[in-house]
Amino acid sequence: MGDNEKGCFSVKSSYECLAKNGIGPRLEVFKFLWKTKAFPNVTTTTLRAMLGILPTRECLSRRGVALESTLCALCQAKVKSCQHLFLECSVALCVWALCYRWIGILFVQHNDLKNHFKSFLLIQASNKQNMVWKGVWVAIVRCIWEHRNSVVFKLWLWMKHKVHTFNYSFVDWILNPMSCIKSYK
Repeated sequence: MGDNEKGCFSVKSSYECLAKNGIGPRLEVFKFLWKTKAFPNVTTTTLRAMLGILPTRECLSRRGVALESTLCALCQAKVKSCQHLFLECSVALCVWALCYRWIGILFVQHNDLKNHFKSFLLIQASNKQNMVWKGVWVAIVRCIWEHRNSVVFKLWLWMKHKVHTFNYSFVDWILNPMSCIKSYK
């Protein structure tokens, strides 16, 4: 399972095998996703975001991981789900607005990742050009994810090296960041 014509494993060939056998998502949006001009690891991140299975705080909480807060690491305003992180968060909204302004079009923001991806089209562009454009969408999702990870993980490293009295473990920081910060008077 998952071998292409050359006998090499690939995520795409595994997905196609699962889809052909009736296992896994069968939505048209996923077929387009694999055709985008993006690296496989970036596409996989986007697929996981669309399926809501990235390890966001909300997802970890659903799986029984004890967290002090499920608020968004970027805006601290709402429960952080994939939906919020990539579409509703004020940081993500700014990114999408800048992207649309970059090419000079007005847009309506969808509140569903799959619909947002499907509507990310250039009307007067060819199918090949739109696959490249959808690759931009996939790259933006990956960049938002990496920025979120940078905020969560690199901030702990910065604190550990710059604040000499910071003696919290990474686990303490992830599970209870506000307590770590509030402990300094």
